[in-house]
Amino acid sequence: MKFLVFALLLVAGANGKVFERCDWARTLKEHGMDGYKGVSLANWVCLTQWESSYNTGAVNHNSDGSTDYGIFQINSRWWCEDGHTKSSNACHLSCSDLLTDNVDKAINCAKRVVQDPAGVGAWVAWRAHCKNQDLSKYLNGCHL
Repeated sequence: MKFLVFALLLVAGANGKVFERCDWARTLKEHGMDGYKGVSLANWVCLTQWESSYNTGAVNHNSDGSTDYGIFQINSRWWCEDGHTKSSNACHLSCSDLLTDNVDKAINCAKRVVQDPAGVGAWVAWRAHCKNQDLSKYLNGCHL
């Protein structure tokens, strides 16, 4: 019984907040992401759709032993500290900070990632699904 309760708590805690597309676009815009380092709002929305489906609780374990966390899928090897991966921790935060409904730290870390030489290309999902694409559908109907 204790295991079942623990498992249910673990699943409940890992769900996170799932944003509706336009609410997420508004949140990004309010945080100054539209045009940040040359990355349009539509690119940010596209990136996070493909990385996490706008889910703050998304976690992905990678074959290299690192883990991606949160709505932007920030990697533990380079950007945050998870206690399991040898990390550069360039965002100076715990990876668990990226899994909360308060997206301030996740957005600030994404801003740090895009300042790196790879820019928005650091995200595989952006390169695969957003780069050189018509991204108008990601903001359609949002009245921004």
